[in-house]
Amino acid sequence: MRILILEDEEPAARQLLAFLRQAGLVGTEDTPPPVLRSVEKALVWLQANPPPDLIFSDIELLDGNVFGLYERFAVRCPIIFTTAYDQFLLPAFRGNGIAYLLKPFSFGQVEEALAKYHSLRQSFQGSAEPAAQPTLSAEVLRELSQALRQSTQPAYKQRFSVRMRQGLYILPTADVAYLQADEGVVFAVDGAGTRYPLIGTLTELERQLDPACFGRLNRSELVSVAFIEKVEPYFNNRLAVKLRGSATTLTTSAAQTPDFRRWLEG
Repeated sequence: MRILILEDEEPAARQLLAFLRQAGLVGTEDTPPPVLRSVEKALVWLQANPPPDLIFSDIELLDGNVFGLYERFAVRCPIIFTTAYDQFLLPAFRGNGIAYLLKPFSFGQVEEALAKYHSLRQSFQGSAEPAAQPTLSAEVLRELSQALRQSTQPAYKQRFSVRMRQGLYILPTADVAYLQADEGVVFAVDGAGTRYPLIGTLTELERQLDPACFGRLNRSELVSVAFIEKVEPYFNNRLAVKLRGSATTLTTSAAQTPDFRRWLEG
């Protein structure tokens, strides 16, 4: 079976691949399905390769909403969405026979979605019309896009899935005091000072976070406004940012200080 995974979070992609191996769809010696993190890379792949039998698709990729991809390329295979969006999209999924997995999802939920896929495939095996295969029509895309626009929920990331030695850890963004890039790795640091390694650059992660909640301090740090206790003048036109309930003090860069002041004022 040819499977394509569209997912911008590496831990989530690894977890999905593990579930697919557990389901027997990917062997330990097989070449794993391609994992693409952006709309543009997915478009290039779809144009250059035979069509997949099944797509596991996140909604928000690194460079935008995945529905923009499906508007530009007519995908005619079933799609199982792996999404952090909540119930506001479910009527659109159900009404058009599209399976979804709400993050963080379990192996049992993956099995249920795969069972739906196999049921769809069997129902279309005798069809002589390729157009009868499941597809995202323009009407479906309009419905999904409208549901996204009308939702009162933010499109920004609500949680990080973090690969730890003990397993996959779910870290709500509300628990993150600041993000810090250190020797090529970005760490999310919670209020207790625990550091969690993330996937992606600080700039990529900044685009995924609500700018009303996280502000840029300098080239290597973002801070959550919810954890700021006070801000004081510092040397060379910089600011010292004291964190609530912590001995940690962060500093802005001189170049970033004006923008940080404006961010603080809302």
